[in-house]
Amino acid sequence: MDPLFETKKESAKAKFFHRVYAATVFVGICLILNYRLVNFPAGGGGGRRRAWIGIFMAEFFLSLFWIISQSVRWNVKHNLPFKDRLSLRYEEKLPGVDILVCTADPTLEPPAMVISTVLSVMSYNYPPEKLSVYLSDDAGSEFTFYALLEASHFSKYWIPFCKKYNVQTRSPEAYFAQKFDVKDTTHTQELLAIKIESATEKGSISEEIRSQRKGFLEWDHKVSKQNHQPIVQIIIDGRDTNAVDNEGCQLPTLVYMAREKRPECPHNFKAGAMNALIRVSSEISNGPIILNLDCDMYANDADAIREALCFFMDEKRGHEIAFVQHPQCFDIISENDLYGHYNLVENQVELAGLGGYDAAMYCGTACFHRRDSLSGAKYSYDCRNINEARNKDKRSVDELEKASKVLASCSYEKDTQWGREMGLVYGYAVEDVVTGLTIQCRGWKSMHYNPERPAFLGLAPVTLDNSLVQIKRWSEGLFQIFFSKYCPFIYGYGKIKLGARMGYCNYLLWAPLSLPTLFYVIVPPVCLLHGISLFPKVTSLWFIPFAYVFTTKTVYSIYESMSCGYTLKSWWNFQRMQIIRRATAFFFGFADVIIEQLGLSQTAFAITAKVVTEDVLKRYEQEIMEFGSSSVMFTIIATLAMLNLLSLIGGLINTIFLEFGALQNLISQIILCGLMILVSVPIYEALFLRRDKGCLPFSVMLKSVVFASLACLMPL
Repeated sequence: MDPLFETKKESAKAKFFHRVYAATVFVGICLILNYRLVNFPAGGGGGRRRAWIGIFMAEFFLSLFWIISQSVRWNVKHNLPFKDRLSLRYEEKLPGVDILVCTADPTLEPPAMVISTVLSVMSYNYPPEKLSVYLSDDAGSEFTFYALLEASHFSKYWIPFCKKYNVQTRSPEAYFAQKFDVKDTTHTQELLAIKIESATEKGSISEEIRSQRKGFLEWDHKVSKQNHQPIVQIIIDGRDTNAVDNEGCQLPTLVYMAREKRPECPHNFKAGAMNALIRVSSEISNGPIILNLDCDMYANDADAIREALCFFMDEKRGHEIAFVQHPQCFDIISENDLYGHYNLVENQVELAGLGGYDAAMYCGTACFHRRDSLSGAKYSYDCRNINEARNKDKRSVDELEKASKVLASCSYEKDTQWGREMGLVYGYAVEDVVTGLTIQCRGWKSMHYNPERPAFLGLAPVTLDNSLVQIKRWSEGLFQIFFSKYCPFIYGYGKIKLGARMGYCNYLLWAPLSLPTLFYVIVPPVCLLHGISLFPKVTSLWFIPFAYVFTTKTVYSIYESMSCGYTLKSWWNFQRMQIIRRATAFFFGFADVIIEQLGLSQTAFAITAKVVTEDVLKRYEQEIMEFGSSSVMFTIIATLAMLNLLSLIGGLINTIFLEFGALQNLISQIILCGLMILVSVPIYEALFLRRDKGCLPFSVMLKSVVFASLACLMPL
């Protein structure tokens, strides 16, 4: 019997090319570290010795991280499903699928955007009687509930429209942004958005609307974001034969849930919301397959469910698979990816490489799960049949809602394994990654699937501040895991492959990367200004490994990026963002974890704003970096840019009075400073040339000049 999916390995030519590259760079790294040890300065003052020790430690850690990063490039595999074979064999036995969507704040995550995501997944090419959509509203907002009610009415037009015209982009907001000539449906969608935005702006919902649905009675009590009773409302009952669209076809089940939140009870952020959704969905529809999505990530491929099921229902390997992770792809991206959100190398190489060890990383959204594995089950051969028929629940809607409210209450998880052995793991800012690791350590395998057409598209931050806040949360949460009992080298020992454990650390060690990066962009420039050499002469044989490693890694990075679809300019933008992220977001993530380990603070969860103004969006489309505030992160970025500029100018002036032989010793540091200045061009523009609202404020310019000048004057 033909398999429902196949796994393709990297070509022999590409693998050989990478092996040669990795082996030669490794030799070069060993020579560099050897140079640092055998040429330790005996004289030249304590400043040079301290700088030498620091740069040795920085290079040692960067070398170690590079070795770890090769693990995800060593065994790259790509998976290809055959959905036509699935339809031929199992069309009448397709399993139920529960889609879980999470939102947390109607201000940062507008209800109109949330319901576009909900409508996109309601419209899948999948039997509607086997499809159930759940929305978790952690704010308990009546506006989100109202938006979902309006979406349920609009779905009667939208779903048949999508199927009639075979629409692939099934988010109404994204589809109509393409300006197709579909006047009737466009008009209805615009009215829907206007009604929702009007109610939100007024801050209240009219009594006329409230009287039309009993669910609004839940908001007769005092309800606030952090203090409200459990609310479960079945808006569309998929069992009801009268729940049909305008073409007379069955509609999928649609459920609103706001779990109970009380000030005295920990709510565990998104992990707590997901666990409540898992329990509530098991009570109402209990689909054996779960798809979880963030509220801003809409369905972009109508057959995504069928493709994912090819992995779970494959006769030979399907019973081993716990989850299938799609890459996080984004909709609104500038032409050359100004803030480095494309993640093409990460999606096509690194995450695929982790999948090559059967340990694809769970990324928190765009992921299909086997319910049993997500609910804490250990792998066994008996976990085979996800397409077994399940008896329909005969209880009424009121009975189901009442039973579900118990599962969404604060007290339900007390003295249970939820948040530890069951559901998503609590206590981490990136609960998804640690949850995926625990599932794999229970014996399950996971797959990474990167289709040619992205199955899901989300909203990327379009300001530098929002981008760095998001990256800071990720780096902090990932480093938390490394410091915990879930460190892959310890927790995964004997349970997952060594390559997978190293591959996880390729992400868990983002935060400490800030330290060697900051050293490299601060100390060599200052040493250049003081005429202190940290690298071998250009005429020395020791210069060869430095030049080889730098050149080879750069050329390979460009080759890898462009083969994945980057332009040369987008590669350059990504290099800039890597330095900015490491110097700011990674550093603050590192500092926060150390403070948490000392017991001085607790984990916080920051929500990235999804709302931007027109002028901000216009600047983003023009690829102009958005600053606009006096953030501490921006002060650090500006200070580093000014430090390198002043050091290069001062260093070059000083070399005028030095012999050529002395200049040879400083060439490497001059090149490093020059590259840092080139990377920082948008920062200089924001400091000195721009006058729009997105420029850096005068206070940041003043502080950066003062701090950079103090660093230059400080004796080593």
